[in-house]
Amino acid sequence: MLLSLYVINKAGGLIYHQDLSADAPKLNSNDHLRLGSTFHSIHAIAGLAAPVLSKGIVSMETEAFRLQCFQALTGTKFFITALPTLSSAELEATLRQIYELYADFVLKNPFYELEMPIRCNLFHTNLKVLVDRVNAEAMRRPL
Repeated sequence: MLLSLYVINKAGGLIYHQDLSADAPKLNSNDHLRLGSTFHSIHAIAGLAAPVLSKGIVSMETEAFRLQCFQALTGTKFFITALPTLSSAELEATLRQIYELYADFVLKNPFYELEMPIRCNLFHTNLKVLVDRVNAEAMRRPL
């Protein structure tokens, strides 16, 4: 089950956050901002610390949750948290679909300014449809 989605601009600012399930941790606005900027920093440090060219943190797994990150060519990062029942491949495919929604409904919106918070009803509505489908598929799967 998908828990939360974060979108971070190339400067490290949180431009979108959405809890995708009632099971998502209950955090206040400052905690979400702190989480987004901390991930951005750790992602950058991981890319610099690697002995070879690295994309930074792509996925992280714990016994309680899984985190998957997709970085667009523009530097915008999308990361999603989910219960460990979803695989990294499933999360990666979901993030690519979310990026397509972002490209279709946010970037093509003439009123959206790059790097600014995302306030687009079509993006939010279509994201909800995608998340409901992914979560329903995950619930039908046997443990």
